[in-house]
Amino acid sequence: MINQKINSIDYKELYSQYNWFAKTYPPVIQAACDEFFLPGFKFILAGISKNINTLMDKDAYFVTKIRIDKLHDMFFRTSERAVGIILDKILGKPNSKFNLNKLTDLEAKIITAFNDYMFNMTSQFLSPPPPTLKRTNFDVVHLNFLIKDIEKNETAKFIITLPEVLLNPETVVSQGDKFDYGDFSTSVIDVSVKVGSTRFKLIDVKNIEVDDIVVFDNSDINKMVIKFKDYEKEINLNPNLGLVIPVEDEGGSDNMAGESTNLWDSIEVEMSAQFDTVKITLGELKKIEEGLVVDLTSIYDNKVTLSVENKPIAKGELVIVNDRYGVKIEEVIAQTNSNDSKELQPAQQDNFDDEFKPFDENDSETQMPQATEGNNNNEEDEFDYSDFELEDEDI
Repeated sequence: MINQKINSIDYKELYSQYNWFAKTYPPVIQAACDEFFLPGFKFILAGISKNINTLMDKDAYFVTKIRIDKLHDMFFRTSERAVGIILDKILGKPNSKFNLNKLTDLEAKIITAFNDYMFNMTSQFLSPPPPTLKRTNFDVVHLNFLIKDIEKNETAKFIITLPEVLLNPETVVSQGDKFDYGDFSTSVIDVSVKVGSTRFKLIDVKNIEVDDIVVFDNSDINKMVIKFKDYEKEINLNPNLGLVIPVEDEGGSDNMAGESTNLWDSIEVEMSAQFDTVKITLGELKKIEEGLVVDLTSIYDNKVTLSVENKPIAKGELVIVNDRYGVKIEEVIAQTNSNDSKELQPAQQDNFDDEFKPFDENDSETQMPQATEGNNNNEEDEFDYSDFELEDEDI
């Protein structure tokens, strides 16, 4: 029902007619104002609407209704502020604030005479009324103007309402496409390419090291997912067999697995892999829509970022293990201290384990971890294991 109501007002028709209204009425309205009041005001066409006019809400107006014929009328609506601006300039500023409800006969005659003068100037654009048997409701077009006092730089609303049936506006007709869409097939855009994802225990995430290989269970060497802003599409591609490594050389999660000493370390998190920004042409993007195999050979030269909770923890190069994609780690981003490449010393390792030890308020020897200067993260988006703090109901 709502869509039907909106569609009953043909906005597209007004779009195509706007140029005619903008060229026809403002010059005549401006000339009428200059002749009636002398120069000092400026009329600006702010917009056009049909039937519904939200700009008229929440304002008081002085309305002049002028009969065109037995069936049709033309309305001039001057907002309270606009009346005040006009009268201040013509009669001088009063001692008290202007109130439309206290308009004097002289003031009303000035505004009415001005509207009559504008009607005589603009009626030249009205067509003869069509023959009808009785008066019916008719569609109207609202021309929404701003009247501005140039000297004081004050503006207010002035609205002219016309019966649409008496108008014969010129409509801009499209002459067809001005360019060939094929011209853009080589244009390049930046997209993201998702490789896959897998589930990892937190202890394994903490123990990721350079040269480890992470294999993604939710991946397919013949498919990836391409993402452009909020749009995602699965793509078919020919795998690069040069990335295949023998099974016996697989690092995988088995080589990284550490001993789970508490409930915290056994928590599983989802790790995803995504190429750094990839450049692709619109032509290639169109082929994806058609379901064709896409050649994305160039993406294999890009690094792959491993993320948990959308926070990067490591980077590496793409490999193929059996029928799944994997990443050979070249850089570990998530660090437990400010030393980027140094291994944890035994004392430091103990502190790391204590930091993630579940808090027991009944244990007097257990202290909540304190922030130290040495534990500042190197990057804003660095992975923080405290994001996975357990709630009571999870234990």
